Amino acid sequence: MNPIQQPPQGGIISTSLGRLTVPDNPIIPFIEGDGTGPDIWRASQRVINAAVQKAYGGDKNIVWVEVLAGEKAFKMCNMWLPDETVEAFENYRVGIKGPLTTPVGGGIRSLNVALRQLLDLYVCLRPVRYFSGVPSPVKRPEAVDTIIFRENTEDIYAGIEFAAGSSESEKVLDFFAKEFPAQFKKIRFGTSDAISSWSKVAGAGSNGSSVQVGVGLKPVSEQGSARLIRAAIRYAIDNHRKSVTLVHKGNIMKYTEGAFRDWGYTLAEKEFASKVYTWAQWERTKKEKGEDAANAEQKGALVSGRILIKDAIADITLQQILTRPEEFDVIATLNLNGDYLSDALAAQVGGIGIAPGGNINFVTGHAVFEATHGTAPKYANLDKVNPGSVILSGEMMLRYMGWREAADLIIKGLEMTIKSKVVTYDFARLMEGAKEVKCSQFADAIILNM
Repeated sequence: MNPIQQPPQGGIISTSLGRLTVPDNPIIPFIEGDGTGPDIWRASQRVINAAVQKAYGGDKNIVWVEVLAGEKAFKMCNMWLPDETVEAFENYRVGIKGPLTTPVGGGIRSLNVALRQLLDLYVCLRPVRYFSGVPSPVKRPEAVDTIIFRENTEDIYAGIEFAAGSSESEKVLDFFAKEFPAQFKKIRFGTSDAISSWSKVAGAGSNGSSVQVGVGLKPVSEQGSARLIRAAIRYAIDNHRKSVTLVHKGNIMKYTEGAFRDWGYTLAEKEFASKVYTWAQWERTKKEKGEDAANAEQKGALVSGRILIKDAIADITLQQILTRPEEFDVIATLNLNGDYLSDALAAQVGGIGIAPGGNINFVTGHAVFEATHGTAPKYANLDKVNPGSVILSGEMMLRYMGWREAADLIIKGLEMTIKSKVVTYDFARLMEGAKEVKCSQFADAIILNM
C-alpha cells in the first residue's frame, strides 16, 4: 500500500499549548467500515458536509481522505490495519471511522483496540443523552444526560491472560504459591492436589494432573488514572457540569480500582483546588468537626459554583443510573466498568445504534471518532440501518474541532427528524405512527430539518 497522499487543497490540524489549531479546510481521514459501514458512512458524510456548508456558507469545508482498515484493507493489501492508516490518523490528528470486523483466528485481537493503543487514545468519550421521541424501555429517559470518560489503555485492554492448563498459567501459579503463599490460598483450585481433593469430595473424576485455572492480570497505574480523571474534570469545568463521579470496584480490588478512586481525589484537590469540592474533603471535615459541619461546607462549595467530585461502587452505579440517572453528570472510570456503563446508559436512550463515541488523547490532540455498534453484515448494502451513531460521532468530531455551529445543526436536524417520526426500521417498529425510511432517506430528512 502506498503512503497516503496529502490533498493539495487541504490543511493539517495541529496543536498549540494543548489546544487544537484547525484550518478552514482540515484534512480528515475516514474509514467507511465493514458490513453496513459503507451505507451508514455515505449517509453520515452527507449530513456532516451539509451542516458545515449551512453553518459557514463555504468559508469552511472538510477535505476527506479515505484510509483502509478491516475487510476492505485485507482484500486490497492483505493487511487488516495497514501502517499507512495509522500514520494518516497520526499525521492529521483527527479522524472518523465506521464499524470494523475483528479478524477471526489470530492476529490483531481487535482493530478498534489496536488503533487506540497505537495512538495512545487514552480517553474513550461516550456522551449519552435522550432525543425526544426515541423509543425507550424506561419511564424517564429524558433524565439521562451523562458524559462517560472510560480509560482506554489499561485495565482489561492491557490485560495479560494465560489459558487454563497451559505451561504459562502453571508457571504463574507456581510463582504465586512460592512467593505469595498467603494470597495464593485465595485461588481455590490453584494446585493439582486441591483439584484432586475436590474431585474426591464431589465424587467427580479427576481432570488429570494439570491445573485447569486461567490466570489474568489487569494493570492500573497512577499515571494512566490521573490523565483520564484530569481530562474528565477539565471537561466538567469547561462545560459547566455539576459533578464528576469516580466509578470503581475498590471495595474488592483495593489496590487497582480503589487506588483509581484515591488517585482521583488526590489529583482533584491538588490540581483543581479552587474549582472542586471532594467527598474526601467532606470525610475529613466530618471526622474533625462533625457531619453537620461537613454538610454545610459541601453546600457552601456547591453554591459558590464548585464541581462535586464523588465516587460510586460500580455495581451500585449500574442500579442507580436506572433509578436516578440525573445524579450522574460526568463519569470517570476504568475500562471494563466504562464498557458496562456506556452500553447500559445507551439502552435507556435508544440503544447503541444511536450512541456516538470518540477516542481521544487530550495532550497530543489525536482523536478518532467512531460508531459504537457492530458491522451487522446481514444488512450490508441494503440501505436500511440507522446511521445515527456515526452521524452523532461526526457531531462530536465537529464540536471537538471547535466548529460548534455545524455541530448544533446536526443535533437540531436529528432532533426534528426523530420528533416528526421519520425514522429507520429499528425505531419505526417501536414507534406508533412512524414513517419508516431508508438509511439514505433518514440522512435526507436530517439535512432538510437543519
